[in-house]
Amino acid sequence: MLKRSRIPLLTVMAVLIFASCTKTNKQGRYLPKDAGFVLHIDGASLNAKLPWSEIKQNPLFQQLYADSATPVFIKQALDSPDNSGIDIKGDLAFYVQNDTTGSIAAFTGTIKDAEKFRLFNLDATKGGSESEKDGIKFISKSPVCVGYNKERFLYIINHENYDFVNHQQGKARDLLTTCSGLFDLKESNSLGENEKFTALVKTTGDLHIWMNAENTANLKGFNMKMPMMDLNKLTKGNITTAIVNFENGKILIATKSYAGKEMADFYKKFSGKNFDEEMVKRLPTKDVAAVFALGYNPEAINDFIKVLGLEGLTPLVPKFAGFSVEEFIKANKGDVVIAIGDFKTKKDSPYVTKDSLGSPTMHGELFNTIPDFTFVTSVGDKDAFNKLIKAGEKFSGPFLTAFNISYNTDGKYFALSNSKENVDKYFEKTSSNNFDFLSKISGNPLGGYINFQYIMKAFESDITKDSTAKLIYDASLKTWDNAFIKGGNYDDGGITQSIEINLMDKNTNSLKQLNQYVGFLKKLERDFKKKVKAPYMDAEDVMKDNIAMPPAPVSK
Repeated sequence: MLKRSRIPLLTVMAVLIFASCTKTNKQGRYLPKDAGFVLHIDGASLNAKLPWSEIKQNPLFQQLYADSATPVFIKQALDSPDNSGIDIKGDLAFYVQNDTTGSIAAFTGTIKDAEKFRLFNLDATKGGSESEKDGIKFISKSPVCVGYNKERFLYIINHENYDFVNHQQGKARDLLTTCSGLFDLKESNSLGENEKFTALVKTTGDLHIWMNAENTANLKGFNMKMPMMDLNKLTKGNITTAIVNFENGKILIATKSYAGKEMADFYKKFSGKNFDEEMVKRLPTKDVAAVFALGYNPEAINDFIKVLGLEGLTPLVPKFAGFSVEEFIKANKGDVVIAIGDFKTKKDSPYVTKDSLGSPTMHGELFNTIPDFTFVTSVGDKDAFNKLIKAGEKFSGPFLTAFNISYNTDGKYFALSNSKENVDKYFEKTSSNNFDFLSKISGNPLGGYINFQYIMKAFESDITKDSTAKLIYDASLKTWDNAFIKGGNYDDGGITQSIEINLMDKNTNSLKQLNQYVGFLKKLERDFKKKVKAPYMDAEDVMKDNIAMPPAPVSK
């Protein structure tokens, strides 16, 4: 009988142990739980997608390597990262930790060769002092301290803060003690036991990003409370995570935003309503540069006011705005669309005047090309919304007239645009466009689309007036395609969102493409500085220096 009971008992114990283990993670074991920012790097994944041999072909890399001022130890590491003693194919992490003394920027990872690491850092610190404590070796030279053993390393760089609370320079930091404490971090004080960080790093990603607004904004002794407003509630429990993956032809970013109880309740109430697709389909824009759509619960505005503790100010709103908070909530149904497109050349700009010699003088306007924009919102209560319109006319009438802004409403939607034609067409019953991008963003509270190709081509005549700008333009046109944004759903304690950035070459990994693109721009910048005495740089001169343009996209 006892023998039979062991099996289910062991099974239950195994399940409990497994469940507890899934809440922890090895990646955060040596990262402090109060870090304001963490960047975790999957070295193995990144090296597979962009080998060091290809990085060495980058013009920026070659410039650094060829520079006589670059120290020998740096060149040795550039030849091969193994010469630094660091395992670049292991997990690497950069983090920032704030306190009243200042801030610490830290870099940690795996040791591949402890002796090479030691020699590399002695050369780097130029006379740094060596010490050892409890089996951990240190090399320090203010403001840098390096701690290491046979398995891992930790660099810290100190930045002293000005103490705004006591109006004096921050206290000096004992670098060795700080480095030792962070190196020998107790697991209970690390992110290794943080369930949110565990959820982050257990999701496959080339990069994992962790941002803790509470630990960044609320330094010890610094209070974010203001008269009748408590901004601490906005940062309490406010954590944003992001996962970045570099895939063929695209960059994928998945984010999640957590908050404290009060803001989390606001998130729940604010989200959950998908944006109105019909509002997007009715846009008369032929060529879309960008569209952003949002669906929200207007009642959540009251919750947000309560979170900030601004209830006492709401009775004053009608005196300044011409309508009450309740009327604003009643007037809006909870849908907003903003669209930009149909770029046109503006010949007679109100920003252009002539000086005493008759030459055009620009006043804040850099481009002759401008887009049509359209703002649309759904109407809740017609009478309440008409009150908002009258208040807007009172405060913004001269502005609307000066910039030829038109608007109208049919009781269901309100549209405003710098094109009267767009406003009129928006309310035509026959107006409906099944944009291709809608299938990628629909079914979410938040949706967005950006057409980089159309935007760049629209500004071609404005930004390609010299050969250098033309080279940058051509490289950008060969690189960037479009972007899709969607999300806004409340899931497991946070608001989720995803971003997909598409490149023109669909068959090459985006990390390789970025390496080529950034390398080209930095090489162009370097050569421009060489020729800074000349007003412009000729394309022929640039090409003589063998600047390699990013390759043309490869079709499937």
